[in-house]
Order: sequence, then structure tokens, then C-alpha cells
Amino acid sequence: MDRAIEADKGLRGVRPAWTAAIVALVVLLSACGSTREPELPPAAQAERLYKEARDDIEAGAYDRAIQLLGRIEGLAAGSLLAQQALLDLAYANWRSGEKAAALSTIDRFIKLNPSSPALDYAFYLKGVINFNDNLGFIGRIANQDIAERDQRAARDAWQAFKQLVDQFPQSRYAADARLRMNHILHTLAAHEVHVARYYFRRGAYLAAANRAQSAVTEYQQAPAVEEALFILVQSYDKLQMTSLRDAAERVLKQNFPNSEFLSKGFAARDKPWWKLW
Repeated sequence: MDRAIEADKGLRGVRPAWTAAIVALVVLLSACGSTREPELPPAAQAERLYKEARDDIEAGAYDRAIQLLGRIEGLAAGSLLAQQALLDLAYANWRSGEKAAALSTIDRFIKLNPSSPALDYAFYLKGVINFNDNLGFIGRIANQDIAERDQRAARDAWQAFKQLVDQFPQSRYAADARLRMNHILHTLAAHEVHVARYYFRRGAYLAAANRAQSAVTEYQQAPAVEEALFILVQSYDKLQMTSLRDAAERVLKQNFPNSEFLSKGFAARDKPWWKLW
């Protein structure tokens, strides 16, 4: 019995020391928590996220950049940083293959920031996205003539570039936009001629004449106009409209006196005007 009492006294003697150790540990942890860096204000958080996102974009980690950039607008709403993050978000979406998301983001930027100093770049980026979609990497691999595709992207690109050069003629992007616009007009003319050729080969001569005439009227400086005039001559001939045929032939000879279409016919059409190889 005495031994049990003594053992109980011994255990009671240990408890205060053990409790003291726990209390000391809690105090230490509390002290560590009190020295933790305070949370950054929203603006500072946005700047940190933007830096990380830019690093990801440069490294090609577009998916991660998209996640980071999407958080910045809420942290820095109305700021120039939020505007830049929105443009970078559009760019990252485009580079990751999300064209629809990229264009939607750009349109939102244009709507929300009509007086932004980066508005010219927004128009330029919108044009470039559509321009490159029209060129089409898959189409090039398959040797598909770009004139054979739906030209909606080309028209959208041309409209965006036109807004850029009209509103910001001195923009650093304007010169390149003008070059791309010229290329697009050539593409659209080639598309009209492609359709006219399609109709002609299927015996729809009136439809062929109408599309060829459209190319001649709307895209007078385009290389495809030469073939458009030839299709016009041939279509009017099939339709037995001799006066219109002779008039179209005079225009063809006057503007393209050495045209191979006059001697070779449709066989003169070799490779597309845009193909360099």
C-alpha cells in the first residue's frame, strides 16, 4: 500500500514537468506564427502573380500562365496592370491553341478599355490571331490552297487591322498591319477566283461570271485578277454574250498583254500566287 502511494506521488510529480514542456512548445509555435510575414495587399499580390505569369509565358508554360493571369483582374481591377494581364491572357490562350477564348478576351478588353494606351496592340493581336488561323498550319502541311478555305478568319483579320491603321496610323504595329492587309486582299481575291473556277468547271457559267466580276471589281490590284478576267471571257463566251466577252478580253489584253491564259487557257494556272516553294 505504501509503495502504491509512493508510486502515485511519483506520477503526480512527473505531470507538472510534462505539462510545462507542452506549454513551452505551444508558446514557441505561437511565437513562430507571430513572426510570419503579413499577407500582401491585393495590388502587391497582383504584381507578384504577373511576374510569375510572365516567366511562365517566356518558358512556354501557357496553361499555368493562364491560371495566374486570370486571378489578377480581380486583385487589380481598373489598373494598367489589369489591362496588361488581360492582353497577356489573350496571348497565352492563343498560344495554347484556345483561339475562341483568346478572341473573346480581346473583345472584352476592347469593350472595357476603349481609351487604353494598349488599344492599338489589342487590334493588332486580334488581327494576327485571325491572320495565322487563315494561313493554317494544317493546310500548309496538306498543301491546301488557302483560297479554298472559308475566308471568315481572313475578313475578321482584315477588319481588325483596318481598325488599327485607321485609329492609330502612327502605331508601331501599323506598318506590319498594312502589309498583312495587302496579303489578305490577295487571299480574298484568290478565293473569289477559286469559286468562279469551281462554277465554270461545273457548267454554272453565269455564277462563274458573277464571282469573277466580283474579284475584278473589288480587288483590282490583286494578282488573281488576271485569271478572273480570263474566266470572265470564257464564261461570257459559253453564255454567248459576245459583246461582254469581247469587252472582258480587251481588258485582259490591255492589263496583261503577256498573259499565258491567252495562249494556254486554264493550263496556264500553275502554283498559287502566294506559294514560294
